[in-house]
Amino acid sequence: MKFREQEGLANHFYFDRDDSLDAVKLLPSEYYVASKPMVLSTVLGSCVSACVRDSVAGVGGMNHYMLPGDGSHDTSGPKLRYGEHAMRTLIDEICRLGGRRDRLEAKVFGGGMVIAGMASRIGFANAEFVMAWLDRENIRVLAQDLNGSHARRVHYLPGTGQVRVRRLNGSDTVCRREKTLINALVEDAVHPLVAAAGMKGAGR
Repeated sequence: MKFREQEGLANHFYFDRDDSLDAVKLLPSEYYVASKPMVLSTVLGSCVSACVRDSVAGVGGMNHYMLPGDGSHDTSGPKLRYGEHAMRTLIDEICRLGGRRDRLEAKVFGGGMVIAGMASRIGFANAEFVMAWLDRENIRVLAQDLNGSHARRVHYLPGTGQVRVRRLNGSDTVCRREKTLINALVEDAVHPLVAAAGMKGAGR
């Protein structure tokens, strides 16, 4: 079955027993912003998530993007799969809910090479993009866990800024999802990095 991501506001809600809080799981090309105590969670391979908050206003959020840049060459795919749109959407929504750009702080995660020989350039480029974007926008980076050869499960509490990161080494589920995701990007021919990585037919 071919992977097709949706885009927009995450809507996979559940109850997090560890924190006794409502929670939402983000999938690729999704974001979520909260102004109440809750948990935002996602699993990252080569993708990147930025966790951004205004601690004074008590509002923060997370995104999950798949590719760097703005996707100007991609006229049909979800725009939030690209870092430029994912970052701007997240920041705009935080500000809409009362945050101020001059008070924003960020923590960033992901960009891993989950499958040896696959998606290494994509993960690296995603990580490089988010750091450059935040620097350009003068948003302070308080913490980062980027690149490496592992996937990550990230739990973010925007009310406090607390993040829990669990490294997922050799997870079959994550590897299968990463192969499916990359295959879909190859079929869509959405980014030069995908073709350059030589991943046509990967995982088939």
